[in-house]
Amino acid sequence: MMTQKKVKKNSKPDGKVCGNCSAPEGNESAPKLLACARCGLVVYCSKDCQRAHWKANHKQHCISKAYRVPQHQKPPDISKGADANAAASGKMCVICQNEFSTDDSVSTLPCTHVFHGMCMSELRKYGVEPVCPLCRVPLPPGPEKVSEEAARRYMVIDRLVEAGRASWSTLPEWAQREVDAAIAGWRTAAQEGHPRAQSNLGFMFEKGRGVAQSDEKAFQWYRKAADQGHAQAQSNLGFMFEKGRGVAQSDEKAFQWYSKAAEQGHARAQCNLGLMFEKGRGVAQSDEKAFQWYRKAADQGDADAQCNLGLMFENGRGVAQSDEEAVQWYRKAADQGHADAQCNLGLMFVDGRGVAQSDEEAFQWYRKAADQGDADAQCNLGLMFEKGRGVAQSDEKAFQWYSKAADQRDADAQCNLGLMFEDGRGVAQSDEKAFQWYRKAADQGCAVAQCNLGLMFENGRGVAQSDEEAFQWYSKAADQGLAQAQYNLAEKFEHGRGVAQSDEEAVQWYRKAAEQGHLQTQVRLSRLVSAGRGTARVEPGK
Repeated sequence: MMTQKKVKKNSKPDGKVCGNCSAPEGNESAPKLLACARCGLVVYCSKDCQRAHWKANHKQHCISKAYRVPQHQKPPDISKGADANAAASGKMCVICQNEFSTDDSVSTLPCTHVFHGMCMSELRKYGVEPVCPLCRVPLPPGPEKVSEEAARRYMVIDRLVEAGRASWSTLPEWAQREVDAAIAGWRTAAQEGHPRAQSNLGFMFEKGRGVAQSDEKAFQWYRKAADQGHAQAQSNLGFMFEKGRGVAQSDEKAFQWYSKAAEQGHARAQCNLGLMFEKGRGVAQSDEKAFQWYRKAADQGDADAQCNLGLMFENGRGVAQSDEEAVQWYRKAADQGHADAQCNLGLMFVDGRGVAQSDEEAFQWYRKAADQGDADAQCNLGLMFEKGRGVAQSDEKAFQWYSKAADQRDADAQCNLGLMFEDGRGVAQSDEKAFQWYRKAADQGCAVAQCNLGLMFENGRGVAQSDEEAFQWYSKAADQGLAQAQYNLAEKFEHGRGVAQSDEEAVQWYRKAAEQGHLQTQVRLSRLVSAGRGTARVEPGK
């Protein structure tokens, strides 16, 4: 007759047992269990049991202490290769007994066993022994702790790059290991459904930090987090839809995701939502609603929103016009280093709008923005040096700042650079280079450059003389309302140079220029009209 084995009263259900024969520690055959020298996790009652277990299956799962820490072990990507084939072939999660599918979010443990991410997350909630259900290797910390540890590792390297001591493209070996560890941690947490880890993983793919850049994978991870209500991921997902990155472009869907995040108080999404209303993208245009969302974001300190709010006040869009309010919001953004706001604030000081006029203050704000590479500010700074406003006059420095802005394709700066070359101010005189810069600006629609280009063609300076080309460029500038170009165009019609002679057309263009106060035009117009040219002449007595 078999007798039931009694359990000692002082024994514990979760005590150590031999990894091979399951003998509990403390009995006669195993007074003390010895840990595996390599992994230190599995214990044995004897060397024989250790050898037997090693040959059986422990060899393929044994991970040394140096490599089993989750942050240092990069889990395999089951979306590729054998793991994906295994999931598709019908292998089941041993926790829920359901088959894997390629759409499942799975959790890959340091021991390489794979389970449904949510199953592993639920398993933790029940407080069961934190070990792998298959091989009994201890589980890594929960997704929240893993995500936090990954964030701490990432922030160290991020600050290193911000300080200019490294770059993301060429990280030192030790820094790359830390980034790899952070990604591995976020991946582990993300596979268990942790929304912040999913969002962070999306960011790494979007920027290509530590992983190959992939808008498609960034979108996928943002979507997982966004579907769980993560505001940052929702905002990022809106951006992906707006720009068509990793997904087909859609202003309507961008608006929807920005709205979800904005309603949770996400400042960046609120600012972007304001822009969608202002431009009428994905939603009916509304300056009033744009103003409201900009205000919500601006009140949270979002510099872009503060600058945009300043523009709304300056132009009276969606709110009563107020230069004073515009200056206040520009200053809030400018104090945060926002280059556009700094440039706009400089303009307010130049014109004395909403603030006492001050060329010195304007120069300082232009300089702050120009030093950040803002092309408009660089052009304006060049003008301050050229005119000697708020700073000692210097054609050389004016030329330098115009050059910086012109290299960024700023049309006004390119035109001004052309003038400097034409006049030989701050640089050696060169009609050829003047023509080249005028042409660059003219091709971007700069009316002054188009008019100047017409003069270069008319006089054959820096280019072969051509009345026909001169006429064409004068026409472009005149159509934009430039008085000098309208006068030049009228002369062409009056004398039939580069175009068929026409007194009627000449009078028409002289009139347009005269209406803008062009003095020389008024003399020409009076002469033509008195001679009865280009207009019906009224005879005395009729």
